Amino acid sequence: MGIELITLAIVVALFSLMAVGVPLGASTLLISVTTAYLAFGSNGFILVTSAVTKVMDKQALIAVPFFVFMANIMERSGVAKELFNSMAILGGQLRGGVAVQTCVVAVILAAMSGVVGGEIVLLGVIALPQLFRLGYDRKLSIGVLCASGSLATLIPPSVVLIVYGAEANVSIKDLFTAGIGPGILLASLYITYVLIRVKLNPAMGPVYDAPEAQLPLVQRLAFLKGLILPFLLIFGVLGSIYGGIATVTESAAIGAVGALIVAAARRELTFQGVREALWATTLTTGAILWLIIGAVSLVGIYNLLGGTAFLRGMPRLIFSLRVLTRCLTCRHVIRVRVRLFRQ
Repeated sequence: MGIELITLAIVVALFSLMAVGVPLGASTLLISVTTAYLAFGSNGFILVTSAVTKVMDKQALIAVPFFVFMANIMERSGVAKELFNSMAILGGQLRGGVAVQTCVVAVILAAMSGVVGGEIVLLGVIALPQLFRLGYDRKLSIGVLCASGSLATLIPPSVVLIVYGAEANVSIKDLFTAGIGPGILLASLYITYVLIRVKLNPAMGPVYDAPEAQLPLVQRLAFLKGLILPFLLIFGVLGSIYGGIATVTESAAIGAVGALIVAAARRELTFQGVREALWATTLTTGAILWLIIGAVSLVGIYNLLGGTAFLRGMPRLIFSLRVLTRCLTCRHVIRVRVRLFRQ
């Protein structure tokens, strides 16, 4: 079987398994094991195992459960809710201000957690009801939440960048440094878009109606106390990395301990909360690791079968098909015109 048919079979099998509800990690792992066995026999299992072992041996992956645990603790300590309320009050009577503050809070939460799913859930629970209550446009509200909630992919400490750095043997510190600029740029573009839309159509973004938001700016600055603990945690995690004090893994442990300290300072640290955070961390980390195992094994087997060379030649093949299609279309048009001329 050629690499073209193998590629088609893998894509069809992957979408079919996902369509029937099989998790992505299990789908990719099942396809990679099946492909390896059909292509290399029993030796294919050894290839899959070696590829997985090589990646899972990376010590940088230890940072993943620490950052996930930090995000879960922050979720249960009420920091995100107080952070959003403080930013909304600080924005005052700015039209579309709550949507703008949602983007700003998303950036801060991304710098505190690094987990995309948890950030979107937090914003959905805290910001979305507030946006709907104030009469914000439904599409604008959901779009802002989903777009800004995905910033944790770029803004450090990003779990995605940690996994990529461990797989590609790239410095995670350098990846974190490279992700700050694009993340802030995207957030700025989202904010600019919101301000332009509500300027053109004021009904899409009403003003915040809380009594505190109508106070003078000097009095509204008192509500900045909700930003102190989050910024201290961010400074402790990222400052230890860029200051050369700790590695990414060590800074992740600092963040986990810092999250416990923040929760204790807010009197939100309970045994039940820590237990729930640990269980949620286990589930999330397990899902991430299974995704890594499935993706690495599938990519490794596909490359051995010549997938890299095939994908490298895809642009040339697509260009050739386009040229051929245009040539056939031109010939068809010329024939039609000749027939019309003769008639």
